[in-house]
Amino acid sequence: MTTPALLPLSGRRIPTLSPGASSFPHHRATLRLSEKFILLLILSAFITLCFGAFFFLPDNSKHKRFDFGLEDVLIPHIESEKEARHSSRQVIHGVGAHDEHRHREEEESLRDKIRADHERALQEAKEKLRKSKEELKAEIQTEKTKVVEDLKKKDGPKPLPPVPMPKLVGVNDGDPGDPDTKEKRDKIREMMKHAWDSYRQYGWGHNELKPIAKKGHSTNIFGSSQMGATIVDALDTLYIMGLHDEFKDGQEWIEQNLDFSVNAEVSVFEVNIRFIGGLLAAYYLSGQEVFKVKAVQLAEKLLPAFNTPTGIPWAMVNLKSGVGRNWGWASAGSSILAEFGTLHMEFVHLTYLTGNPAYYQKVMHIRKLLAKMDRPNGLYPNYLNPRTGRWGQHHTSVGGLGDSFYEYLLKAWLMSDKTDTEARKTYDDAIEAIERHLIRKSNGGLTFIGEWKNGHLERKMGHLTCFAGGMFALGADGSPDDKAGHYLQLGAEIAHTCHESYDRTVLKLGPEAFKFDSGLEAVAVRQNEKYYILRPEVIETYWYMWRFTHDPKYRQWGWEAVQAIDKYCRVSGGFSGVKDVYSSNPTYDDVQQSFFLAETLKYLYLLFSSDELLPLENWVFNTEAHPLPVLHLGNITLPGSETQQ
Repeated sequence: MTTPALLPLSGRRIPTLSPGASSFPHHRATLRLSEKFILLLILSAFITLCFGAFFFLPDNSKHKRFDFGLEDVLIPHIESEKEARHSSRQVIHGVGAHDEHRHREEEESLRDKIRADHERALQEAKEKLRKSKEELKAEIQTEKTKVVEDLKKKDGPKPLPPVPMPKLVGVNDGDPGDPDTKEKRDKIREMMKHAWDSYRQYGWGHNELKPIAKKGHSTNIFGSSQMGATIVDALDTLYIMGLHDEFKDGQEWIEQNLDFSVNAEVSVFEVNIRFIGGLLAAYYLSGQEVFKVKAVQLAEKLLPAFNTPTGIPWAMVNLKSGVGRNWGWASAGSSILAEFGTLHMEFVHLTYLTGNPAYYQKVMHIRKLLAKMDRPNGLYPNYLNPRTGRWGQHHTSVGGLGDSFYEYLLKAWLMSDKTDTEARKTYDDAIEAIERHLIRKSNGGLTFIGEWKNGHLERKMGHLTCFAGGMFALGADGSPDDKAGHYLQLGAEIAHTCHESYDRTVLKLGPEAFKFDSGLEAVAVRQNEKYYILRPEVIETYWYMWRFTHDPKYRQWGWEAVQAIDKYCRVSGGFSGVKDVYSSNPTYDDVQQSFFLAETLKYLYLLFSSDELLPLENWVFNTEAHPLPVLHLGNITLPGSETQQ
């Protein structure tokens, strides 16, 4: 799924370019007068104007015009208007000397008001001159802040409509009961606290952490801005684990600092699954409105990405300008199946929470378009051109570039309380084609999922593909032709293969990709496939298999992973990926991925918790492990759904 120049970053996602950093220069004028001197010039000009006005103000009530002063501006307009009204009254009502006297009094009153205003302006000017430079700067800043706040109130988002909160079950605790399991769960919680505290100390506000260098880190999927990806991604894990002080710190940062009106080009897919998914999950778990408001603000910034001839969104969008484009390395400028196909869960919830049908309509349009297209061998190629609506290179994968498209078909059905039968049928048809063309058994008896490239099956499986074991188990109930047992067994076989990929390394951590040919099975061959970057997919499958079978081997395998991560990836500044899982002295990649806190540690914690914590009947996890509640809509129709029939 990757080339040597590319580094895939997180669970069920595409490869991205190598990390880069940018900074904004601070420009200063090389020559400028002191601020106080400029203020003095302005104030002295103002005082001169005031004295001039005083000098030329009349001292009687005669109708007199002056050739200079403020009355050239004020008095002629007043007098002409009054004369017009006066003559009109004389003609209509025969107004006499009494009215003439009243007009003089009004004009005298106006002059008195002007004099008073000038006096007040002079007094304010004198007071300004007595203030220090620092006091003046503070006043200016206060005024600027007030203007900004007033503009925000004026142009701020409309209040969201009240909607019934879905039934929320099992949002905390999950005590496993026996002391040994609880001790293991406590260890995982301690690892989460170490990862969070390290980020809090060394990378706060940055997207991710460099735990060796002990500083912030970011990648091109987030653009050049500091959007606090780790904070948003980790919130629900903190909440589930009962780390409420840490959760509160994250909430405060989001309230005060998370701003999407930045000139940053971001990955629509990554920002959707990490930020929108993370914010929605935090909202549902905690009930704090700020998370819902921020999720909607960000979602509005993503909508321009759909402005393409086909409605298939661009891979990237600039949050400020709304300009979109695709990855330069993608086949012929194509959009990617796993990206535009991994929006449904979050966008349905956005329509539910806002009443805005646009989100639901966008994702349903994608589904309808794909349904009309021919699919080679029933398979979905990974690339689709958003301009022409045609497939790009015929490459099909259940790993990177394709994976979460299939996952979201199944989860759209589950999240709809199993009413979205169209999604279920599309999933079943896709899995049938995958079984026929991609799933094979190795000579050693290991079931694996290969990749289809231009009519040829590549006998290689990626770490990302290992999520599919859990997907098959999750989708077993409801399978056509009474195949529930078959798919549960298929999930178990994939879990076993992926465990072997871990067990056959020195570190007992799985490589990025592993082959099944030339006598080698479940082993990485290329050096650039031997790394482990704290990925969650294998552990995710262990958890799903545990939930559906309660076979103790899945907890045993999960504990092996906990021990290996703690031994080989833990450093004083957090947790780091390693570059070679076959080396007894591996080098670190010096990145603590945000998905390590969002997914890897969450799935491990759930593996050693009771089934009452986030039961699968009530919650569906997005591809970044953010739990969203099942929408028991009953007779309620989502806004916009009526136009999709």
